[in-house]
Amino acid sequence: MTHVRRQLAAVTAALALTATSGAMASPAFADPRETDKKATATGYGGAVSTVDPEASAAAIDVLRKGGNAADAAVAAAATLGVTEPYSAGIGGGGYFVFYDAKTQQVGTIDGRETAPAGITQDAFINPADPEGKPYRFTPELVTSGVSVGVPGTPATWERALERWGTMNLRETLKPAIKVADKGFVVDETFRQQTLDNEVRFDAFTSTRDLFLPGGDAPAVGSVFKNPELADTYRQLAKEGTDAFYGGPLAEEIVKTVQAPPKTATTELPVPVGSMTVQDLANYKVLDQAPTKVEYRGYDVYGMAPSSSGGTTVGESLNILENYDLKGMKPVDALHHYIEASSLAFADRGAYVGDPAFVNVPTQTLLNPVFAKERSCEISPTTAATKPVAPGDLKTFDGACPAAVAPLAKDTDTENISTTNLTVADKWGNVVEYTLTIEQTGGSGIVVPGRGFLLNNELTDFSTVYDPKDPNRIEPNKRPRSSMSPTIILKDEKPFLALGSPGGSTIITTVLQTILNRVDLGMTVSEALAAPRAAPRNGATISSEPAFIDAYGPALEPLGHDLVPAGDAFTSAAEIGAATAIEFNPDGSLTAAAEPDRRGGGSAMVVKPAKPGR
Repeated sequence: MTHVRRQLAAVTAALALTATSGAMASPAFADPRETDKKATATGYGGAVSTVDPEASAAAIDVLRKGGNAADAAVAAAATLGVTEPYSAGIGGGGYFVFYDAKTQQVGTIDGRETAPAGITQDAFINPADPEGKPYRFTPELVTSGVSVGVPGTPATWERALERWGTMNLRETLKPAIKVADKGFVVDETFRQQTLDNEVRFDAFTSTRDLFLPGGDAPAVGSVFKNPELADTYRQLAKEGTDAFYGGPLAEEIVKTVQAPPKTATTELPVPVGSMTVQDLANYKVLDQAPTKVEYRGYDVYGMAPSSSGGTTVGESLNILENYDLKGMKPVDALHHYIEASSLAFADRGAYVGDPAFVNVPTQTLLNPVFAKERSCEISPTTAATKPVAPGDLKTFDGACPAAVAPLAKDTDTENISTTNLTVADKWGNVVEYTLTIEQTGGSGIVVPGRGFLLNNELTDFSTVYDPKDPNRIEPNKRPRSSMSPTIILKDEKPFLALGSPGGSTIITTVLQTILNRVDLGMTVSEALAAPRAAPRNGATISSEPAFIDAYGPALEPLGHDLVPAGDAFTSAAEIGAATAIEFNPDGSLTAAAEPDRRGGGSAMVVKPAKPGR
């Protein structure tokens, strides 16, 4: 029904334009036939899945004009910066995974934000606290300059186009500039996300002016324009990313971090940051080899650290490889999923951080023999007491029982808001790209006159410094991420590409979707739509209500404590908002998006398959 609501919103906006102008104005949004939200689309010539129809339409437009998957992914991401500004944008970072059809190789770009060179170990400590405790996480720490990492998204776009694209940044930014100028129709999700952040947004003059015009969130059905962001994109299109990482724009970003434009009425402390223009000038994306594991005859490629996504999804799959999940009842397969995920999360917390600062044992974590040993911890009839301990990396031979390491301190501070997109082109190239500004609304700070929010990604570091913690805060370091863009090959050809937003639930969403598709026999659309649980080695398992209703009666007697999803940032009881593309044996593509979560997603293809095919 989401597309119906969008059509009603479009009609409302058109009527409002008529009332103010006296005549029917030209619509400020794309053709509704292109922007109806459809959760599944099958066809040929290329496909895309995102959370937003304007972004999907931008990618399809690029594909139809001869661009490839990398070009289309950048166009979609830039458009998401307009229509999903609280989840992504040039003020953030992310991870880009690309399958090259010519070489049949997978490559990745780490575009994660970095800590400024001047950040200190006590950066998150409240100087006014007599006990030296950190700022309260929300809303104080997440609404701050000190939480802002050096953005990586513009550099990621430029590098992706250099490595794999056929278009330049100017060409790929055109659709986003058009949407920013003409506007998009506000839906319930956009308005509610604005209201959820009203106190934070009202703390800054620039943010209040853009997102709370007249003191209220934009009305459903109204047309939201962002001419300042359009102008910023035009500057990047003309001058390249040098205009972002140097010159006046860089100086404006730094000024915003060091002296946030606070309103006179806010009661939030807004701790300031230490970012400098040199930090921006020094930022570099990293070309990295992907992680890889074999699962049920498929090659599963993911993102290596600084993301923990590839290692944790990969280790979980290696553990599950030891079990015949297809031969089990679904509830028994889900029990093994919960236990395997918990074991992998224990190892994530103990061992994974930025490899430039921490000796991350990636090869060991992805070793099938290590996974075999970890699987010894799973009982087929009883849930282990959580949290489980991480595995012992010093000696392992796959034999049971295995020694365990001491429990790791792993406080999960990643927020659920991010965005993900999946693109494939007619040549067989594939992109899986997850990007974010962290919190829904990032730091809450819009760079004055520039139209984009800055991230609060540094809150992904552990809030209290511990020299033994792999995710401890350090200068120039990338905070650990859970983003898990994943591409799965069969005989060196794409089978499935998928990813999701959702903080640390990204890992469980991707893992459970693979389980649904490969082991439980669901179609790709069914696998995305199925209710989710997010086992992350905690005493309770955050679960969607539909999952609790369907599986709680059978899982709870095993010792699993399922609790409704939701967090301190939003009342939504949803986990993830995934996108995927499956590559069918007949050469067609099936793009799949969420039918309901986060207002529903948008799947499109270049040439739809004819009915009956």
